[in-house]
Parts: sequence; structure tokens; C-alpha cells
Amino acid sequence: MASAKINIALLGASGSIGQNTLEIISSNTDKFNLFALSVNNNIEKLNLIINKFSPQYIVITNIEAGNNFKNNYSGKTKIIVGKDGLKDISSMNEVDLVVAAIVGFAGLESVITALNFGKTVALANKETLVAAGHLISKIAKEKNSKIIPIDSEHSAIFQCLQGENENSITKIILTASGGPFRNLNANEFKNVSIEDALNHPNWKMGKKVTIDSATMMNKGLEVIEAHWLFNLPKEKIKVLIHPQSIIHSMVEFIDGSVKAQLGVPDMRTPIQYALSYPERLNLQNSQINFSELKELNFSEVDYLKYPLLELAYTALESGGSMPTVMNAANEVAVDKFLKGLVPFTKISDIVSHVMLKHKTIANPTLSEVFEADSWGRESATNN
Repeated sequence: MASAKINIALLGASGSIGQNTLEIISSNTDKFNLFALSVNNNIEKLNLIINKFSPQYIVITNIEAGNNFKNNYSGKTKIIVGKDGLKDISSMNEVDLVVAAIVGFAGLESVITALNFGKTVALANKETLVAAGHLISKIAKEKNSKIIPIDSEHSAIFQCLQGENENSITKIILTASGGPFRNLNANEFKNVSIEDALNHPNWKMGKKVTIDSATMMNKGLEVIEAHWLFNLPKEKIKVLIHPQSIIHSMVEFIDGSVKAQLGVPDMRTPIQYALSYPERLNLQNSQINFSELKELNFSEVDYLKYPLLELAYTALESGGSMPTVMNAANEVAVDKFLKGLVPFTKISDIVSHVMLKHKTIANPTLSEVFEADSWGRESATNN
């Protein structure tokens, strides 16, 4: 007797993670069914998805785009307009697994909803754990919900820890490509353009994540995410520059052994692992040709070049609402840079100034998390 398909709700279907997830679902129709999905306002991609997958539900979070689409749509798929629809599809009884691929703080409420309803969450939205890790961890434990990381680094750690005792961990090592500016001096950063910052040497990602990679805030967010995912203090979470992006992360154990997860820089691999866990599925064109690997290099992080990574460690140490504010300020600062309003180096300045002004709330409630996020955004906007 064939096992039932896994019904998936894909939040953020038009983005990079969403598109890769759709490719995996399409290649494994005997395993997965796209039951529901969300987009913001990318109607062109939405039409392609509907024609190919025939989902039961669609959420369009942009009100104007959603109403226009709904008024002109005559198909069988049910259309939900507005952000509240994200919570609707994340809590449906038919949904087995929620892929959280919405970028930024906007993905928080739907993740909390999914966990509260006992769903497995394949988490690509690192900002959720950064902003409200203490609440997310508590809910997941109380509701016996699973969080399986999609980030390549956290997926690597997750895989390395299978069958291991957490008390045997000395440290985890998150690898970072160093982004497009790893060979620049700190004083050259002031001259980089938007186009330069979006030209990542190894990965194809959305604009916001690509800029975060260039500043290494992406790695800072991952440090905080790793703290909550693996219950480790910041002293046991290290970052190393690894330009080839072949070793996605490592775990060092008390006997000196080190486990590393290797793979080509292809986001389909960690996404598919999260969807199929604990099973592994075949993935075409994903094998490493070791004979072509000339070298694997590692180096320490230059915090003068990447002050945002250091700020992330500071936020983790401060705890409470500080990571929420840091993340909010960074989202605003990155948006300003992408709009050409501030130079690249101003991103870290804005985040630093906002963090210095913030009075940390030690154990914020969900409403206080939202208040801290709003305060951080307003402060960064006015900075």
C-alpha cells in the first residue's frame, strides 16, 4: 500500500526558496502535494504555479493585487486575500508540513500559528528565530511540533547531529563564503555599488538575503538562529570564512572528532532534505566532483570588515528584545541601500545606532516583540 503524500503549504512561493521548493515537489509528485501557497503580488508566477500544481488554496497578501486577481479568476482554487490568510493555510487540518520561506519579520506569525497547530515547519525564515526565538522554542516544545532548518548551514549542522548526544558537542562551526567583498579591504567598502553587492560569487538568492550575505549580517542571523535550534551558547558557535561553499558547516565533539556536511552550492539539497526527512531522495546534478576540487580554504572573520556579525553576537548576548530590534533595523537599512538612499557602509552604522538606543526587554511577550520590531524600524527609518 502506497504511503500518503505529504500535503505542503508553501509560504513565499514566488521567491528563491519557494521556486526551488516547487521544483522539488514537481520532481517528487509521488511524495509531495502542493496543497496551499502564498505570494505577495507576483501574479505572473502565481498563474504558472496554478496551471502546473492546481493547489487547493492560494493566499495573496497584497490586498490590491489579491482583489484584482480574485475578481478575474474563474478556476477551482480558493483565493484568500490579505496577510491573515497566511495563518489560515498554516493551520489547516489537511496540511502536514509548512515551508516558511517568507523573507524577514513578516513570516513570524504564520510560523507561530503552524507550530501551535502541531505542524512540521521547514524553516527558511531565519528572522523568525532571531526576533522571537524564546517564544518559538517554547511553543514547539509544548505542542511537540518539529522545526527542520532549510538554511544550508543549519541543515548541515542538523544532519551532522543525527544520532549524537548534545552533551558531546564542543562547538559548531558555521561556514561563510565571505560574499562578493571577501577580497576587499575595509576602506574599499564605501565605494561598492548595489550591483556589486548583489553579485554573489556562489549562491543565487533574493536581494535582501544577498545583501545580508555581503555584509555578513546573514551569518549573524544564523548565529542567533543556531543558538535556538541547537540550544547552544554563543561561545560554542563559531564562524569561519570558507570561499568555496562546499563544506556547509561542521560540528566538533569532545573527543576531537569533527563532522562536516559537504555539497555543491545548491539550495535544492537542504530544502529537499527538510521536506523528506528522515528519508533521503534522489536529486539530479547535485554530486560533488572531488577530482575537480583544487582546494578547500578557511580563514578567520575580519570583524573590521564585517561589523554586523559582531553586532549579532552582541545582540545574542544581550538577549530579550535586542535581536528583534537589530533585525528590524537591518531590514530597514538594507531596504534603504537597495533604493540608493544610503551607501553600503551606512547599513552597519544604522543598525549599531539603533541598538545603542534600545532599552532591552528581558523576556518579551509576542506583543512586546511586535512593539520592539516597530520601534526598531521607526528608529532606523529616522536614522
